[in-house]
Amino acid sequence: MVEHLAATDGTRTVITVRERVPGRAAASPAPATVTADSLDEIAAHARRWPVDYVLIETAPHRPVRVTVGADRSTPLFLAHRDGTLHGSWDMADLAPFATGINPKEATRLLIYQPRYTTETAFTGIHRLTERATATFGGDLIISYPAPVVHAEPRELADGADVLTAFIDGIDTALDARPLEPAVTVCHLTGGLDSGSIGTRAAKRWPGQLDTATLIVIGPGREQQIRRRAEMRDRVSFGPHDLRVDTRDRLMFGASCARVRGELVSPYDEPLYQHFGELNALIAALGAHTVVTGLGGDEMVAVGSAESAQAAADRTDEFTLAWLGPRARAAIEYGDDAIAPPAMAGGITLLAAETVAPPLLRAGLWPVHPFAHRALIELGDQLPFYWRELKQLQRRHLGTFGLSHDACNPERRESFAELVEESLIVNGLPLLRRILNEGSPLIEAGLLDPDGLKAAVAALETELYHEEPHSKLVEVLTLDRAVKAFLS
Repeated sequence: MVEHLAATDGTRTVITVRERVPGRAAASPAPATVTADSLDEIAAHARRWPVDYVLIETAPHRPVRVTVGADRSTPLFLAHRDGTLHGSWDMADLAPFATGINPKEATRLLIYQPRYTTETAFTGIHRLTERATATFGGDLIISYPAPVVHAEPRELADGADVLTAFIDGIDTALDARPLEPAVTVCHLTGGLDSGSIGTRAAKRWPGQLDTATLIVIGPGREQQIRRRAEMRDRVSFGPHDLRVDTRDRLMFGASCARVRGELVSPYDEPLYQHFGELNALIAALGAHTVVTGLGGDEMVAVGSAESAQAAADRTDEFTLAWLGPRARAAIEYGDDAIAPPAMAGGITLLAAETVAPPLLRAGLWPVHPFAHRALIELGDQLPFYWRELKQLQRRHLGTFGLSHDACNPERRESFAELVEESLIVNGLPLLRRILNEGSPLIEAGLLDPDGLKAAVAALETELYHEEPHSKLVEVLTLDRAVKAFLS
């Protein structure tokens, strides 16, 4: 799914790592010697690449330039020291360059209000955001691109066939990369988003696409199992359905890499261990590509001006008792210096960066059709009544003859119950350890020990409330990361 190439005109060099596209053989990785004009053409062509890429350009006595594409499939973190620029999709590789805690970004994580920005939780480590350019000549400067201008919702033309347009958009997104069905697995959670992508992909490649997911606990568990089974029965997926049951796998257990003090980025998947197990099963099948439903929420997002409920959901209420004075002071600066609007939404781009590292470690490449331009532009223009409550995805699933239950689940299928049980069973000892032994987050004024003590007391007396107590996961994740990266 990925290729790399290099060229030089004898003085300048161009190095590109990029996703492959269909219909052309993989590029040779051997460095090529070309003319100066040809090198300029190679660099210009690299910037027009239709899917994800990283472009590195060097020239004598000039700063190095690193540019990435719009369709980000992985993160790229940068750091430098002693005149050398370092980069990796795995933040752990750059741990030696972390010099401290970035209070503004740490606050965003603690209040669960992530923003797509060049900043990370650690000073000394930076993120290269979509279409941005890093210039390095001893100092590192990252320049944001111009914002992407999106269309607004509009009325449909008479006879407009929205579902066909949706199918065409999915096909365009799937055709953008050289997917091989025999070595591709669909992440079929049973949700409306992964269900829409998975059923359409299975329709295109009958009997070839295997599926995988995590099985939730709580009230939605049996519904998820039943709905997924119906999707696989109704549509011809591949013979293998890989499932990791979270019922007996609580977060933050003794075998958790974060708990053991390993270098796990605060941006890596919260269910790090669970997805690690699932990805290992997928790789054991011989697969090398995973297709997801990530980005479906933002594709049909309802704006605050369209819905009172959407406006209420976006109201910022940061009443977390455990926030320290420095975090409270940083809240109002949460939107400072964030990346401009991109083709995909910032939350989608961050989510893609969250799921990528566990996949890459297993030798798997992620593909997110909902983050493709064809589907994003369709979603931008759809009237409210096609986006509200994901009517687009619900109606699309209905075309496969799926039951009302499969298209309109009554119960929430989420990891909320897993988070609750994990915090009470495994999280409490870790939170008590923070109170007893201290934390760099307390020292930095980002956590208030008295407020955290009150939250621990509430959990000990089984007074758990999803809002706000679920956000204690962010406290544990960030605390473990800071201790690992800055020790």
